[in-house]
Amino acid sequence: MKLRRWAPAFFLGVALILLWWALTASGTIAAGIVPNPVDVVRRIGTSFSAGYMLPAMLTTLGEAAAGCVIAAVVGIPVGYGLAKSPLFSRLVEPYVAVSQAVPAVAVAPLLVIWIGYGFAPITVLCAIMVIFPVIVSTSVGVRGIDHDVLGAARLDGASGWRMARSMEIPLAAPHVLAGLRTGFTLSITGAVVGEMVIGGSGLGMQLTTAQGGADVTGMFAVIILMAVLAAIIYALALMVERSISRKVGVDVA
Repeated sequence: MKLRRWAPAFFLGVALILLWWALTASGTIAAGIVPNPVDVVRRIGTSFSAGYMLPAMLTTLGEAAAGCVIAAVVGIPVGYGLAKSPLFSRLVEPYVAVSQAVPAVAVAPLLVIWIGYGFAPITVLCAIMVIFPVIVSTSVGVRGIDHDVLGAARLDGASGWRMARSMEIPLAAPHVLAGLRTGFTLSITGAVVGEMVIGGSGLGMQLTTAQGGADVTGMFAVIILMAVLAAIIYALALMVERSISRKVGVDVA
């Protein structure tokens, strides 16, 4: 059943790759504009053999993961507060929404001035990109909990932190994980953008190097690796989310 669920996406991907290969192999699209997928795969293999691509991927992944941790530590309590306190919601929610109007590229130079270069500002940039879906998903998850369930828990004496720990957080966990799943894939983008603007040694720097040399095949290789990395993270997060959802009895699409 799980294989059948992903079969349409798999076959669509294969069809797109075959179309890509046909257009480039026939010369319909010039190699200087879009490289042949065989050349891209060959470049990926060469980059790993040369020993510089794996460290770059791990660097970007580390920055993205650290940003997600920061976003979770800050965003989950904020989202919970938005759901539980009308006053806090009226105070904070407009600013949370407005924060999404500022692009990451505009924030990155400021982080350089405030924090400096290296791992720290890129991690903060990732956290900024991730925190919004975490806040929203947590708030939606807590607000969506059945009030009858919470009422029954109160009759059993649950309140305050005990209510949050034993009922609200577990029941909202699938929504929180959905926000983190979306956020983690966004954090890969944030890390790459940060490396391109701030500097670093991850995939963003590899992309900048390829761009500087007008190396279209190299650029495609980095972009494909970014997409694969994001897809793997998304799939793993979805597996964890579904496992927890089954335990708490919440259905995840």
